[in-house]
Amino acid sequence: MIEFRSATKRFADGTVAVKELDLTVEAGTITVFVGPSGCGKTTSLRMVNRMVEPTSGTVLVDGADVMASNPARLRRSIGYVIQHAGLFPHRSVLDNVATVPLLSGWTRRRARSRAAELLELVGLAPELGSRYPAQLSGGQQQRVGVARALAADPPVLLMDEPFSAVDPVVREGLQDELLRLQNDLDKTVVFVTHDIDEAVRIGERVAVFADGGRLAQYVPPAELLAAPADDFVADFVGRDRGYRGLSFLDAGALSVGDVPTADVGATLTGVAAGPGEWVLALDAERRPRGWLAPDSALRSAAVSRPLAESDLLAGGSLYTRGTALRGALDAALSAPSGLGVVIDETGRHLGVVTAGQVLDLVERRRATRHDPEPGAER
Repeated sequence: MIEFRSATKRFADGTVAVKELDLTVEAGTITVFVGPSGCGKTTSLRMVNRMVEPTSGTVLVDGADVMASNPARLRRSIGYVIQHAGLFPHRSVLDNVATVPLLSGWTRRRARSRAAELLELVGLAPELGSRYPAQLSGGQQQRVGVARALAADPPVLLMDEPFSAVDPVVREGLQDELLRLQNDLDKTVVFVTHDIDEAVRIGERVAVFADGGRLAQYVPPAELLAAPADDFVADFVGRDRGYRGLSFLDAGALSVGDVPTADVGATLTGVAAGPGEWVLALDAERRPRGWLAPDSALRSAAVSRPLAESDLLAGGSLYTRGTALRGALDAALSAPSGLGVVIDETGRHLGVVTAGQVLDLVERRRATRHDPEPGAER
């Protein structure tokens, strides 16, 4: 557990970076600090490992005041991940990960063995251990940074905008990896970001910081989206917070419809599609490859060549069945056909949904939630 008790940081020029912060991070949870630049979220994070020392107030880790601990020993006991990974360029990946165990007195053999285990844990191939940071992609470097932070098995993990320097696709994969690791390792994680979508996606609780180092709201993400504490929080979360709120609605009752399909590499003979219907192209493993538009020349009876991927329009995002409603709505809105493609966990096509179906389900749930109990007066 991490506790901030009236923790304040005032710099020599009089600037207040954090103002009387009272906040408790429960053990075994991911708490996200989010807010605009200069609001004190990173300063608050760094007070936990004494990279920044509070001017007044107290910061405790498992009941112990961090100011009573030796700074070097404290930092070795807390994992720390930053932007761009912060790896040592002259050391191999394996030796980067082994750094903290070696500083803690482990033998070189034991430390390197632990490093190899962690590379596998964060999804990196063993052969990458002999490479140097410059030989890795940005996403791979960030995974190494996470592995290094976990090397001495710390109970607390601090992450300061660790994924902000990578592209959106890699970033989402790293977020998924963090959630998977947390499910396995059960660390106490404090994660700093300026991205509200990232905050509500990975946080079990979200702390929104305002200018002047003020804590504006600290609640679970669904509550943050549903009931912002004030105008600042509402503006920061954004006017589309209702859309973000779909991330917390289960799509189990969403019905999946049919759509005409065709196999890539085969002719369209026998495809039962009307003149105005879109056709979904699938590969040999029944995975979606794209859409064939109603006005495509290949739909003409005079054309009989096999369907090629160059004939297709990109299909938008895909929705994995059983996940949150936000993904289903996004799939429908991003598809050129207006039909969200539904897949199973292996990526195989299951059917399609429309944006109207998603919104109808939301309305039905809202109506059910506000219906009076049986026998109650209306």
